[in-house]
Amino acid sequence: MKAQGPLKGVKVLEFVGLGPAPFCAMMLADMGADVVRIDRPGAHGGGAAEVLARGRRSISLNMKDAGDLTICRDLIAKAEILIEGFRPGVMERLGLGPDAAFALNPALVYGRMTGWGQTGPLAQAAGHDINYIALTGALDAIGTPDTPVPPLNLVGDFGGGAMYLAFGVLAGLLHARASGEGQVVDAAIVDGATSLMASQHQLAAMGLWHTRRGENLLDGGAPFYGVYRCSDDKHVSIGPLEPQFYALMLELLKIDPATMPASWTGDGWEAARARLAEIFLGRTRDEWCALLEGTDICFAPVLNYEESPLHPHMAERGVYTKIDGVRQAAPAPRFSRTPGAIQGAAPKPGADREAVLADWKVSG
Repeated sequence: MKAQGPLKGVKVLEFVGLGPAPFCAMMLADMGADVVRIDRPGAHGGGAAEVLARGRRSISLNMKDAGDLTICRDLIAKAEILIEGFRPGVMERLGLGPDAAFALNPALVYGRMTGWGQTGPLAQAAGHDINYIALTGALDAIGTPDTPVPPLNLVGDFGGGAMYLAFGVLAGLLHARASGEGQVVDAAIVDGATSLMASQHQLAAMGLWHTRRGENLLDGGAPFYGVYRCSDDKHVSIGPLEPQFYALMLELLKIDPATMPASWTGDGWEAARARLAEIFLGRTRDEWCALLEGTDICFAPVLNYEESPLHPHMAERGVYTKIDGVRQAAPAPRFSRTPGAIQGAAPKPGADREAVLADWKVSG
């Protein structure tokens, strides 16, 4: 496919890694960037099932080989953005750290993806999404009153990590193009996930949030912001936070407003939640959809990942697409003039060496 999207022409060099760094590279590729992935010699894989690796080309380089190391440095000299997700110090030991890279390419935006960050007492410790969000307060705030529950790896790896790395390297690219000055982007999941907690810090400052799980406005404590089981053991979600939406919900559910709480303070929440739970148990999920979906009570059925693509709204918007029969999310966000596109399935490691060297004008 011919590259398309608002980042068409941007050269990105990605050192192969796991989780958030590849997801960031995937997003850049979806927006048209020419992302070249450096794989290890002998690596296997490729194909449509490797969704996080879609849309880029691959070259295999052995950093212990003088010739391959020279090629890598030449690629760095031609790149606008570099992405790596190793522990602090690994790239420096390879002779490819920021100082060496800026000597080759002063305008390079050097994106570093880690969990703990480049500095701090834990910088060299191993960890995963669950550990990083545990340190930020995010994990403690999510779950049942009895125990925190990991929210997949969305809050840390992808929300607090990949998204902030993408934001950072693109902000750095704007500065580099205007000034000719590159810089390091230290994207740490503990930083990003803490940033995502901004609204909770605001609510706490206003006296509307406390540390007890399941008793707050947005953590399942409020009866009017939660998930309820239906008679078929499926679930629906409601979120009528605004007074007019809440009033509409009570009207459609035939509940006397005088018998339900109308405040955000927590008064009467437990009894109201029990009453709504009893009401929603009275019908199937589909029956509730027929009555409530599309109204202003802020309602949606809780779908699994197989049901989601079949929902009329998701289908009409084309939220999902397929590559070689593998269903996956289409590029997001959407652009009116320069729409992004999936540039192809994940490459076989090393398959694009000659084409990459030719296009980037690097001798092999």
